[in-house]
Amino acid sequence: MHRRLHEILVVPGGGTRPLLVFLHGRSSPPDSNLSQPLFDTLHDLGPRAPAVLLADGGDHSYWHDRRDGRWGSSVLREAVPAALARAHADGGRVAIGGISMGGFGALDLARLAPRRFCAVGAHSPALWASGGDTPAGAFDDAADFERHDLLRLARSRALFTAPARIDVGRSDPFRSADTQLARELRARGLSVTFRLFAGGHSGWRDRMPTYVRWYAARLARCRSGHSASR
Repeated sequence: MHRRLHEILVVPGGGTRPLLVFLHGRSSPPDSNLSQPLFDTLHDLGPRAPAVLLADGGDHSYWHDRRDGRWGSSVLREAVPAALARAHADGGRVAIGGISMGGFGALDLARLAPRRFCAVGAHSPALWASGGDTPAGAFDDAADFERHDLLRLARSRALFTAPARIDVGRSDPFRSADTQLARELRARGLSVTFRLFAGGHSGWRDRMPTYVRWYAARLARCRSGHSASR
């Protein structure tokens, strides 16, 4: 990326851990996902708790390679390997998830590296039915959106093979697109946990214990060495 990125690595003590890569939303720093509920849940999980990488996607990268930098490649080729090495984590047990912009990024990166991750989570993922619906800065142009149009891509093939979780608020503006993506993934034979919550595009901090427990359960079932070669 040719710039300084402020990533955070949370490492529970004792033993070799799996790794959870968690991506923040638009205009939010990596530490926006640090919270007491996160720490309490990791403590309660004990030996099943993953190390957690809170990566840095800038203000509005949407976690994909684009004109101002190779944001997606940076996560896959630099941030994840560095976190595995620093945390002495199990490279065969890695999950990815995120909130809003980060939820989109988690789905897109899992698509680009379909054998890298044991589980994929997208919490109120920022998805749109067409490029004209996207906010300024989300994509460089129509061609950039087309390359990362997850709804279109999911209609033609399975995006990845790992179990997925998608959740969204009942009054969230992304509810329709998120619901449609979950439906498309299931139609391609993927295991998808889909949940609707009360409220709109918010509430993630209170749901962090639910999220982390879901990732931990899938990582516990993941065969060690599953993705170590990617």
